[in-house]
Amino acid sequence: MSDIRPFRGLRPPVDLVARVASPPYDVINSAEARVMAAGNPYSFLHVNKAEIDLPEDVDIHSDEVYEKSAQNLRRFFADGVLVRDRRESFYIYRLTMGRHVQHGIVAGFSVQEYEDDLIRKHELTRREKEDDRARHTEKLMANAGPVLLTFRNRPEIRALVNRALAGAPACDFTAADGIGHTLWLIDDPAQVAALRDAFAAVPVIYVADGHHRSASAFRVRNNLRARNPRHTGQEAYNHFLAVAFPDDELQIMGYHRVVQDLNGLAADAFLARIGERFAIEPTSDPEPPAVRTSTMYLNNQWYRLTAKPGTFPAADPVKSLDAAILQDNLLAPLLGIDDPRTSRRIDFVGGIRGTGELERRCRADMRVAFALFPVSVAQLMAIADAGAIMPPKSTWFEPKLRSGVVVRTLAD
Repeated sequence: MSDIRPFRGLRPPVDLVARVASPPYDVINSAEARVMAAGNPYSFLHVNKAEIDLPEDVDIHSDEVYEKSAQNLRRFFADGVLVRDRRESFYIYRLTMGRHVQHGIVAGFSVQEYEDDLIRKHELTRREKEDDRARHTEKLMANAGPVLLTFRNRPEIRALVNRALAGAPACDFTAADGIGHTLWLIDDPAQVAALRDAFAAVPVIYVADGHHRSASAFRVRNNLRARNPRHTGQEAYNHFLAVAFPDDELQIMGYHRVVQDLNGLAADAFLARIGERFAIEPTSDPEPPAVRTSTMYLNNQWYRLTAKPGTFPAADPVKSLDAAILQDNLLAPLLGIDDPRTSRRIDFVGGIRGTGELERRCRADMRVAFALFPVSVAQLMAIADAGAIMPPKSTWFEPKLRSGVVVRTLAD
C-alpha cells in the first residue's frame, strides 16, 4: 500500500514560474548558482542555495545560510512570488526533453513507508549531506525540492493521469537548458480520492534520485515528532514532497569517470594490463554499445572495453553492473582507486554532458576517461528489492525536475 497525500502547494504565478524555477540544489555549486541567479531576485536558488546572498567566504553550512534561506522563502510568500493553492491538490508534472516525455505525480509520500522499506533505496547516504538537508527543511518548515521516485506502472494510474492531461495546464515553460516543464492540478475531490485509491494498490515505490532528501525527511519527521506531545501521525511532516514517475517513462543516462593519472603505469603497460580482463579495441564511436561494455579515452584515442567472461559474477545484481565491473577489474587493481567515494584522483561526469566533456577533461586536468552504459530501471529495482546498494555514481537521471515549481510546507 502507498499512502500518498494531496497538499496546498506554494507555486509561482504563471508569469514568474520560468524565473523562479531552478536546478536542484545538488547539481550546481555555489559559484555556478551565483552566476545563474545574478540579476534574478525571483530565482529559487535564493532559497535552496542562500549562500549566494552572503559573502563568498561564508561557510555554506553555517546558521547564517539556513536563516537566510528561511528569510528568502518568507519574502517570496509575502511578495507573491509563491502563492498557496486554495485546495489540497495532487499535481501532474510533465518533463519534455526532445522526443522524450515523462509524467509524474506530485504528492506527499509517506515517511513511515520509507522507514518500513516500502519506499526502497539503492544508494548509501552521507551523514553531512543528510545534516544539511534536514537543517534546511526544519528551518524552512518546508520541502523545498522534490525527491524523484519511480513505481511499476499500473493502467489505472495512467488513465487518471491522462484524464488530468486533458485539461488546461496550470503552467508551461521551457527552461534555459531546453527542457520543457508543464504542470496540471488535480484538485477535484473525487479525482483526488481516485488517485489516492489507485496508489493504495501500489505495493512498493523506489527512490530514483534524491536519497539525501528522503533520508533527511525521515530525520525531520523524527525530530518534529519528538518535539510534539500531541503527535497524531496526520501532521504534514509525516510525508515528504516527491514526484513519482512510472518505470517505463524514466530515462537514465550513463554516469562516467575521469581519473587524474595512470597510477605510475606507462600507457602501453596500462593497455596491456587492461587486456588481461577486457577485450580491448580502438573505436571511433565513444558511446558504449551495450551492457558489460564501456569505452575509454586515452591519448586522444577511444577504446572499447568488453568484460571477459569470468571477470565478474553474472548472477550478482550489483557486481554485474558496469560500474562495479570497471571498479573491480580496472579502477581498483590497476589505478589504485579502492574507494571512489573518497579518492581525490577520480571525478564523475553526468551523461547529459556527453562524451565530449570526457575528452575536454582529459585535455584539461585528467589523464584517462571511461564512459559507462546506462543502468536500466529494472536493474535499479532488482537491486533495491534485494536490499543491496549500487556502486556510487551509478545513475544519472535526465531530464531533471526543477525546484520552486511546487513547494510543500510542513506547517499548514
